[in-house]
Amino acid sequence: QVQLVENGGGLVRAGGSLKLSCVASGRTFTTYAVGWFRQAPGREREFVSTISWTGSSTYTTDSVKGRFAISVDLAKSTVYLQMNNLKSEDTAVYYCAVTSRTYFRGSHYWETRAYDYWGQGTQVTVSS
Repeated sequence: QVQLVENGGGLVRAGGSLKLSCVASGRTFTTYAVGWFRQAPGREREFVSTISWTGSSTYTTDSVKGRFAISVDLAKSTVYLQMNNLKSEDTAVYYCAVTSRTYFRGSHYWETRAYDYWGQGTQVTVSS
């Protein structure tokens, strides 16, 4: 099993920046990819970005592409989400999640069902 802890959320003005972190522990040796998802009030949880555990590949949703950047520090078992030029529409609880290659099969990286371990989430609030 894998345990995930998100941090770095908070209140920021529109146009500002914030950096989220996701620290993984446990059986991380089987990790294939780590994803960031977010859920705003009244909305379904949506995909934001994902990165292979080795950091060799990334995929980011169009709505944040060019503003958000995902990265991984294997030595620290930590995945980051750098968020720049934040908009009020980015307000949500942000979650990180991990998946093994075996668990991922039969699904896609943008689907919540592709990931089997989730963090508690961290609140990001962008004021206008």
